[in-house]
This record gives sequence, C-alpha cells and structure tokens, in this order.
Amino acid sequence: MGFKETFFSAFCYLLLFSVSCKCLAAELDMVQTAGLEVDASWNLSRKIPDTLFGLFFEEINHAGAGGIWAELVSNRGFEAGGPHTPSNIDPWSIIGDESSIYVTTDCSSCFSQNIVALRMEILCDNCPASGVGIYNPGFWGMNIEEGKAYNLVMYIRSLESVELTASLTCSDGLQNLASVSVQGIDLSNWTKIELQLLPEGTCRTSRLELTSMRKGIIWFDQVSLMPSDTYKGHGFRKELLYMLLELRPQFLRFPGISHHDEVDTTIIEPFVKDVLDSLEFARGSAESTWGSVRAAMGHPERFPLKYVAIGNEDCEKEFYRGNYLKFYDAIHKAYPDIQMISNCDGSSRPLAHPADLYDFHVYTSAANLFIMKNKFDRTSRIGPKVFVSEYAVNEQRDAGKGSLLASLAEAAFLTGLEKNSDVVQMASYAPLFVNDNDRTWNPDAIVFNSWQQYGTPSYWMQTYFRESSGSIVNFGPNAVNFTISSRGLQAGVNTAKSTVTVLTSGNLLDENSFSEPNKVVPVKSELPDASEEMEAVLAPYSFTSFDLALDQYSKLVAEM
Repeated sequence: MGFKETFFSAFCYLLLFSVSCKCLAAELDMVQTAGLEVDASWNLSRKIPDTLFGLFFEEINHAGAGGIWAELVSNRGFEAGGPHTPSNIDPWSIIGDESSIYVTTDCSSCFSQNIVALRMEILCDNCPASGVGIYNPGFWGMNIEEGKAYNLVMYIRSLESVELTASLTCSDGLQNLASVSVQGIDLSNWTKIELQLLPEGTCRTSRLELTSMRKGIIWFDQVSLMPSDTYKGHGFRKELLYMLLELRPQFLRFPGISHHDEVDTTIIEPFVKDVLDSLEFARGSAESTWGSVRAAMGHPERFPLKYVAIGNEDCEKEFYRGNYLKFYDAIHKAYPDIQMISNCDGSSRPLAHPADLYDFHVYTSAANLFIMKNKFDRTSRIGPKVFVSEYAVNEQRDAGKGSLLASLAEAAFLTGLEKNSDVVQMASYAPLFVNDNDRTWNPDAIVFNSWQQYGTPSYWMQTYFRESSGSIVNFGPNAVNFTISSRGLQAGVNTAKSTVTVLTSGNLLDENSFSEPNKVVPVKSELPDASEEMEAVLAPYSFTSFDLALDQYSKLVAEM
C-alpha cells in the first residue's frame, strides 16, 4: 500500500464516522451549521478491506445478451424454444411470401449439444431481383456504423450449389449498408463461413439479411455478427466495459451453477457433483478432467474464483439448511481455500452452521436505507463477515428510473458500511445493467440501448468509493455551513491540488436520460480554502467529497 492509499484510508474512516453521527443530529435540531473534528493520527487508523466494493452481474434486463455481450444476432442458434422442433426462431423473420420460401427447423446441426438448425427452402424459379430469405433485427435493432467492420460467422450446409448474399440493411430493408456473397463453395458438409461486412452508412436500427435467388435448400446454424472493435477482442461492448472499469471494482459476483433449495437432501448428491465439476472447470489444473476443457477453450490459466454462495435468498426454505451442509462439506473438502457464503442473516444472531460470510440483501425506500447506515454498528465482530451483495433504493416514488434521492440514501448506507468495514467485507449494487427496451427491474446503475448509454445517479454515487475519500451526505433540504478541523496529518495540506466533488441537482427526483445523460453527475472543482481548519457549505440534498492533497505526497509525485 502506497503513502496516499494508507493516509487516506485512515483519514476517511474517521471523517465518515463523525459525519454520520453529527449531521443527522444537526438535521433533527434544524440547525444549519455543523462542526467536524478529524484526528488522522496513524495509531487511530484502520485499513478498509480491499474487497469492500465490487460488482454484481446477472442476466436480467438483457444485461448480457443484447447488452454487454456485443453479439448483434438474437437467437443465433435457433433454439429460443429449446431443443425440440419445430423451434421458436423469433426474432428471425422471412423475406418473401409462402410461394417463394419455406422455413422450418430440424435436428440436423453439426453441434451435438445444440442440435437445432434452420432449414430454408427456396421455392421460386424466378425469384425477385433482391432475393428471398431470412432476416434478424437483433435486439431491438442492430447499431451499424459507417467506418466500422462487422464479422459474420455462420455454419451452412447445402446439397446444391449455393448463391447466398449476406447484407446489412436498415430496418425496413430498403437502405443497403453492406453486402457480401457466398458462392462457388462445396457446402455438402457443414461448413464454417467467415465474412466481413464494411457498411457505407450508419443506421441505428439495422438488420442482417441472408438471401438467395437460386432454388434449393440451405441449412443454417450459429449465425453470429460481431463488431470488430470489441473490448480487447473479447466480445464485450467497449463503452459498457469502460463504465464498469471506471468503478474500479475489486470483485465480480455472478449467478452460479445450481439452485436446488427445494430438493430433498436425500437426492442432492448429483447436484453436488455438478457443482464440484463446475468448480474444477474454473479452478482445476489444465490436466484435470474439467480443467482440460477450459484449457481447450483457450484459457489454460485457472480463474481466480475465491467465494461460493450456497443458494440465493433461500435461508427460510424447507430443505436449505440440510442442503447447505452437504454443499459446504463437499466444497470445503475439495477446495479448502474457497470461502463459503450462507444465505442466512447473521447480523443480529449467530449462524447455526459454518460459514465464512453471510449474504445480506436490501431493497427498500430512501428513508429506510438512510437509517440503515447504522445497521451493522452492533453486529458481532466474531464469526462470519458480512457480504451486502445486493442493495438499492427501489421504492418507485423514491427511485423512479434512477433518482438523485435514491443515490443519496445509498451513499449514506455505503458510508455506514465503510464505518463498519471491520465486519462488512464486500458490497455490490443491484441490478447493474438495463437495456432500455426491457426494463424488467427499476432502477439500475447503467442504462443502454443499441448505441447509447448513461449512468444513473446511483452509478455516479459509486464512483466516490473507488478509493477512500472524505465523503459526506446531506440528506436534508437545507444547506449546512460546515467547519472541518483536522489534526494528526502527516504533512501540510496542498491547497492548489485539493478538490471538492459534489453530486446534487435542482430537484430531488431528477434523473439522467439519453437526452440528458449528465443531468445528475458529480462536479469537481478546486478547494481554494483547503487547510487543516476550513469552512465549507454542504448543498441541500447532496453528496460531497473533500479530497485534501498533502505536501509530502505532492512532493513524492513530482519526484517520480
């Protein structure tokens, strides 16, 4: 840990602790002034866990497919309806009429685990000049941009000579942005075709067309269209990945392998084996049975999987506790270093079973979450640590689609977690993403469509916690004149490099949007009066961070 990190961890813990006590009292007394005394002496410092703030990703609101995963084709394997045929091919549609084309599905794919393929029969002898075929609009329209390249990969089989055209068009099919042909290739066996499309125009609601004018039958499977400029070539939308990286997360939580809380403990063994096999896939050596599968997929390195949660919000279900022990014992025996997370809340009473951490979820009103900043003040410091894996203000009248009010209550809650970081080890907001076309859950941290994205105030609130800083929430309607007195600093305050950052807006329920993505965002400015004794004003309903630069640190940076 470097000098800056060590110092600010100590300084900010004390600042948050004092403010969370005194500001509330000031509000209750209707006093619009407040004082804060900070002792930043080394002997009073306590390191905040490196793992305290991270991310929770789940496939909700089209967060993955149609979201962070840059795949433009929806239902690329024609198996939206499962492995049975005829299968649901939505949103694929037909170009042409019943006299010119017939489309169905069968089980003839070359992929043994995904056996459904699409069968396209061209019936017309004199097909239209534009051809007949199928098209895919992606996830509410594909964003196709001039100057970019798009990689088309698909598997094709046909017993006849094929003349196939792959095109990118606008949603009405009238504006052709790019086309490429497939012909003169022996396709009697399943063949992987790779093409690149270079559009000569931009359309935010485009579609992929596969058309032909030649009579015959063509089978398709695993049709993929990807922009060539994904994040590090890994297939993720760059602009969404960059927003995640801006939060500097220290862990990633994601839904796991098996969820069998209602299965009788007497028949749980097969599910335990599934979990152990999956853990071997992630953690096993490249020579192990399942680790070799991972290596064959191009990732010989083991994944740094360090935690396993057993169940999800299942503590009160009939078979959970019996199932928990079977999973716990099996995983602990195979991977003793993996930390196990229980679904049962241990904040007010000890757990009745072994665990390294326990999972705590809270979705509530802004007022309730603000009060819960003190939730873990009296939690026992002996035994499992706390993982607040899902938190958010979600009451509609407070949160809307992501309001300033919600973010302020969440900020206060997080300062309480920092204050109690000797027992709270990890925390993550939920949900992380929402495609604006599929708002299954509101609010969310990051909103996007096929070509735009913005952070809600709750996203921007989390940027304050990327590193320890002196952050203060004013949850009241009045401005507060604030006096800060500091002692025990290891160097003098560098006024020129000190800053203040404020998250606020003109209305408590203000939200960001595609038309106003920066309506509620942090505003950073100089702090000309920064010193060991300083005056400041906390705006009504605001989240403020005071970042004091130290002369000694500034000197070290200048010499590097």
